[in-house]
Amino acid sequence: MINTIIFDFGDVFINLDKQATIVGLEKLGLKEWNEDLNQLNMQFEKGLISEENFLLGIQQHLPEASINEISRAWNAILLDFPLYRLEFLQKLSKKYRLFLLSNTDSIHIDTFEQKNGVSFYSDFYQCFEKVYFSFEIGLRKPDAAIFNYLIQKYELSPKRTLFIDDKKENTDAALLLGFNVWNLQVGEEDVVDLFEKKIL
Repeated sequence: MINTIIFDFGDVFINLDKQATIVGLEKLGLKEWNEDLNQLNMQFEKGLISEENFLLGIQQHLPEASINEISRAWNAILLDFPLYRLEFLQKLSKKYRLFLLSNTDSIHIDTFEQKNGVSFYSDFYQCFEKVYFSFEIGLRKPDAAIFNYLIQKYELSPKRTLFIDDKKENTDAALLLGFNVWNLQVGEEDVVDLFEKKIL
């Protein structure tokens, strides 16, 4: 019987427009999202480089663009966080141990918090036993290390834990470690459909 649920954040609770950032950067002159930018993003998500160095790193590919313009394009991915999802989570927190495990960066989290306000994000964070953002712990999904970190720190039993994420590479990695998983299909499924999935 499942007693613990680990949730992803983006496109599970907060809606994302993953193309909006690319479109925004292209408008600023970006030819393509290349491996150099991919590595830069991964370093930033692991907290290995500062916000300033990250934005300057992108600016090297967009010499005509200002840091503010780049920052705005970077945040274009973030959409709304529907209240009904928070209400669902609050009910769920009374019955299960809940964790948040997100590959994200300091810019996106700061923007989410500013946009939604202290009252909202405090209510959200309080639903979880612990909130883990990749940039704070230096680990990111789908690396096994991030899952093992939670297993060991909180004495979790993977077979009694459900992991929910919209990226298949992440749920595949968790499945290999013995977790129950739900690879949520964005646009077709919603996290509040959890009980209809008959996983719990």
